[in-house]
Amino acid sequence: MVEIPVVALVGRPNVGKSTIFNRLVGDRVSIVEDFPGVTRDRVYATGKWLGNDYRLIDTGGIELDDQPLMKQIRYQAEIAIDEADVIVMLANGQEGLTREDEVIASMLLKTDKPIILAVNKTDNPEQRMDIFDFYALGLGEPHPVSGAHGTGLGDLLDQIVASFPKDLATHYEDTSIKFSFIGRPNVGKSSLVNAVLKEERVIVSNIEGTTREAVDSKFISETGKEMTVIDTAGIRKKGKVYENTEKYSVMRSLAAIDRSDVVCIVLDAETGIRDQDKHVAGYAYEAGKGIIIVVNKWDALKKDNDSFKDFTDKVRSEFRYLNFAPILFVSAKTGQRLDQLSPLIEQIYENRNRRVQSSLLNDVVMDAVATNPTPTDKGRRLKIYYMTQVAVGPPTFVVFVNDAELMHFSYKRFLENQLREVFYFEGTPIHLITRERQ
Repeated sequence: MVEIPVVALVGRPNVGKSTIFNRLVGDRVSIVEDFPGVTRDRVYATGKWLGNDYRLIDTGGIELDDQPLMKQIRYQAEIAIDEADVIVMLANGQEGLTREDEVIASMLLKTDKPIILAVNKTDNPEQRMDIFDFYALGLGEPHPVSGAHGTGLGDLLDQIVASFPKDLATHYEDTSIKFSFIGRPNVGKSSLVNAVLKEERVIVSNIEGTTREAVDSKFISETGKEMTVIDTAGIRKKGKVYENTEKYSVMRSLAAIDRSDVVCIVLDAETGIRDQDKHVAGYAYEAGKGIIIVVNKWDALKKDNDSFKDFTDKVRSEFRYLNFAPILFVSAKTGQRLDQLSPLIEQIYENRNRRVQSSLLNDVVMDAVATNPTPTDKGRRLKIYYMTQVAVGPPTFVVFVNDAELMHFSYKRFLENQLREVFYFEGTPIHLITRERQ
């Protein structure tokens, strides 16, 4: 992987870090709400300015007290600061210089890294005059910016790029295998991320809804493959989305699924399968992603000789449309079977991107028709002329026939199963499109 500069946005809560973050990356990646403590985990995105790529980190606001989660938020911010090549400290021009700003600036000065001071919410000339108070922080010239209107950000980016380490490449192409853990809240998604990464990269808490951001973390698998794990916020049914923050978490989770090559649907072995689990899995299936069903907390379940088979049968019964997806019983707490996850993801990624020659496809079609003749309707029989693959990710095939209405869904399913059996498409959906030959 080509290394690119990392820029961290830090500051106390509610100074507009997430608004500035979204402006700099050109998308609503971070949650923006007008109360402190909304951004909890580090959020990563790739930005570009004047031909230079960089990775931007949004952090939770650094609080000095011991409110719930504040210790972990401060810990996450400290990790982001440690990872960064350039640090941008944001302050609030409307509120002026505060004691918290002074403490954070003092902490940043100990890092011996380039630090750029930006004063947000300076939307008019009078407010810009007030920024001179921020010289007292010892971070150099304060840059007046407005996240709400986007003013001053060009000058800020110029300064950021000028501060990049000269020995880092600034052009980046992400070719890693991307996968995500999705599921309802409190099934252990963040714990699985930490177990895979072998570090506390994501905040772990037993409070439902703790993870509100989608967080990208890269690592190298045991086989040397570059992989990116995306930790997603717990998805709730639309009827249970009570606050805007929760709503954007759902939207971002769906965006994380879209960015994934393989989606790990996480179930809780203790609480069993709920309707919401099937609702969540439907997102990944409809998106055509590679899928693994991960049953977490398997170590905590009281088991007998039939537990494994009974749970497997239950999964297959409740997720009939995911019969192609492998089931992996794991424990984020003990690491049980987690060593099987990365190789399985790599295999499914390969299956999802497999191309098959048309000649081989049509040999399979001829054998399938010979084994199970095509259906008839009112004296007319379905005729299959040929099949060709038109896309990968997921594998998509077009089958040309005499009359598309004669292709019954059961026969289409039969053809899909034949393709799976011959060409090994475990873990990936298959799209079979019927077209009438002109």
